Amino acid sequence: MVNEAQSSDATSCSSADNSKESSRCSTPILDAERHERLRDKMRRRIDSGDKWFSLEFFPPRTANGAVNLISRFDQMGAGGPLFIDVTWHPAGDPASDKETSSMIIANTAVNFCGLETVLHITCCNQSKDEITRHLHKAKRLGLKNLMALRGDPAGEEWEEEKEGFNYATDLVKHIRCEFDDYFDICVAGYPKGHPDAESYEDDLRHLKEKVDAGADFIITQLFFRPETFLKFLKDCRAIGITCPILPGIFPIQGYHSLRQLVKLSKLEVPEEIKDVIEPIKDNDAAIRNYGIDLAVAMCQKIMESGMVHGLHFYTLNREVATVEVLRRLGIWKEDPRRPLPWAVSAHPKRRVEDVRPIFWASRPKSYIYRTQEWDEFPNGRWGNSSSPAFGELKDYYLFYLKSKSPREVLLKMWGEELMSEESVFEVFTHYISGEPNRNGYKVTCLPWNDDPLAPETNLMKDELQKVNRRGILTINSQPNINGRPSADPVVGWGPSGGYVFQKAYLEFFTASENVSALLKILKKYGPRVNYQIVNVHGKNITNAPDLQPNAVTWGIFPGREIIQPTVVDPVSFMYWKDEAFALWIEQWAKLYEEESPSRMIIQYIHDNYYLVNLVDNDFPLENCLWQVLDDIFEELNCPTEQ
Repeated sequence: MVNEAQSSDATSCSSADNSKESSRCSTPILDAERHERLRDKMRRRIDSGDKWFSLEFFPPRTANGAVNLISRFDQMGAGGPLFIDVTWHPAGDPASDKETSSMIIANTAVNFCGLETVLHITCCNQSKDEITRHLHKAKRLGLKNLMALRGDPAGEEWEEEKEGFNYATDLVKHIRCEFDDYFDICVAGYPKGHPDAESYEDDLRHLKEKVDAGADFIITQLFFRPETFLKFLKDCRAIGITCPILPGIFPIQGYHSLRQLVKLSKLEVPEEIKDVIEPIKDNDAAIRNYGIDLAVAMCQKIMESGMVHGLHFYTLNREVATVEVLRRLGIWKEDPRRPLPWAVSAHPKRRVEDVRPIFWASRPKSYIYRTQEWDEFPNGRWGNSSSPAFGELKDYYLFYLKSKSPREVLLKMWGEELMSEESVFEVFTHYISGEPNRNGYKVTCLPWNDDPLAPETNLMKDELQKVNRRGILTINSQPNINGRPSADPVVGWGPSGGYVFQKAYLEFFTASENVSALLKILKKYGPRVNYQIVNVHGKNITNAPDLQPNAVTWGIFPGREIIQPTVVDPVSFMYWKDEAFALWIEQWAKLYEEESPSRMIIQYIHDNYYLVNLVDNDFPLENCLWQVLDDIFEELNCPTEQ
């Protein structure tokens, strides 16, 4: 959070353009909380006595830093923050389309990571018209929450913005004037008073003006003693500030980062903290451990007051200290139960979406990117997917689609030199097994799966290892499930008290001779096994009746209609196959020099293998797909007349 001075002066509202989002009819979706505004989520949590936390991040300086930050969003999002916020740095071109800009980082958090996100915006070095353009862009990108700040001066002293705003109060009024109630607005509070304010009491009055202008909640600047915040909170309530006030918590993580943050915030570190830190200033681990202990003790005292339900953490884009504090406080909650079987986007336009093809299960950011221009999103069932056009995926360089691992690490996992197709089989097998490869490195990702295996994959681990060794290169799978509780830690999803179901599903690349044998074997299974087999040129073999989608997950919950959120859709599979085949080249072959044997092996697989999906429709019975694959190799070894 940056410093800002306050004033009672306000600009007038020259034109009120009510930009509220148009309403649309839809049936209720599974997770009702996704429909709530941030301020309503806060109020509901306060009313229920629930505790929550939120996290602050700043835009990185480099493209690789952006990749790492998005990975951190996914990791820290697993603990259940109510929201995150992204700071605004005027020197970093914050409103641009650069991958390191505040706007794009916040957009990625909302759209591709599914996180409720607050975007900082400041008055600094911006005209009223520029700010208005930025706000329209934020709305267009699906951002619904703002933190309105004056911002730090470019030099030592604040220079008046003649065509802009000089106080956060004016910015709040402008947002409400131009966009009515579309945005939820946060403002900054200063437990010790703003350093530029005439007095602590004067700063409180200016904070009240910001709230009266339309702010929905307050996040405070950092502080070092719990008594400082609790006094500030009581003083705010005494002058009629009733909105939620979140204490800004800074777990000390290092000597130099503490000095820098203190310099920016113009705060004094208490002597008792200095006395501990100075002797250990060169020991980062010791300082971090002390900072964790200090933050835990401070948070406990604040929350024991009964007046605070939410804590806001300044992470400095680091993970360890903040997560450890939250774990000790008992509010880091990695709930294995998901609202839906796939990652949900937080974009308000997509909130009716509750059905997706299974093919993008391990690449949800790609699916969101390719469908971002859709006017309508599936709700209740997957309809005719031949009408919406899946966007092309040629932008493999986009930072939220890149592998989290650098090239040198990928080569160690996937082979610095490939000797044959069997070398590729080994890579897939080691990814499934989790065991180190022959060079001692674990394979933690594949081009189609940038994350470790899903827990439910362990239910099929032995079978998956067996088929991958034999050239059935699996990229997506799920076991059959017949009525497991929705709270099941491995396959559960949706509200408590329900039951979930799945058809066994396998998707894999394999050689043409295996496909020839597979087609013979599938004749014996009739309608029990649905299949689709396609090569890179679009040759398509399927028994899907009339190319209709096939629901492969569904759930039954108290007081609701049956939900079927995942389908195998023959039409969208043809869009997915372009992406799936291209990943061989874009993310694997290009690791090697042109004309090298390794690159030629990957190119051969790309050109000659088929992509196959299989669905076992008899989910109450034992999964027959493993037998289907066994029969392929029996057929190859003992060919018979058909």
